Amino acid sequence: MDRIDAVRLASFSGAGAAAGVPGTTAPFDAPSTGKLSGRMDIVFIENFVGQTIIGIDSSEQHVLQPVRMNLAIGVPSIRACTTDRIEDTINYAAVRSAVHALFASHGVRLLEALAEAVARLLITEFGAHWVRVALAKPAKFDNVSAVGVQIERQRSDMPQTAAGGTGYALLGAGLIPD
Repeated sequence: MDRIDAVRLASFSGAGAAAGVPGTTAPFDAPSTGKLSGRMDIVFIENFVGQTIIGIDSSEQHVLQPVRMNLAIGVPSIRACTTDRIEDTINYAAVRSAVHALFASHGVRLLEALAEAVARLLITEFGAHWVRVALAKPAKFDNVSAVGVQIERQRSDMPQTAAGGTGYALLGAGLIPD
């Protein structure tokens, strides 16, 4: 959900984000999980559109379709604020490339599972401590501008391997029935 949609939903519902309505916060708002301590710096990507095969309908399982994504990637403090070096921040060009590669190879059917895979990628490969991933299928239905899902994850949500890193073996496990 983009910021304009969030504002419209908040004004339509009369309660909005203050009432905890999912999806009524902008991609760069503070995490709503309440589990993280301290301040978060947020790198965000809005309205990223990629092509992927996604869906449960047989008509969707063999043809590329557009998916719109908003990302908010939180880290405790972005050193690049003082160093002015790309190596000291989340490189959104690298994130964009990695997400394109994931869209080409994921093998899941639900937006929820794809959002989870994106969240894991951002946490494991880019060092994010917190992420918000919003994925939408634009114009899935004639009378709806988009349908989608928004998830929030933090590093502590990810299963740890014996070496302390997040394991890739679970990525996608159980998402598509045998």
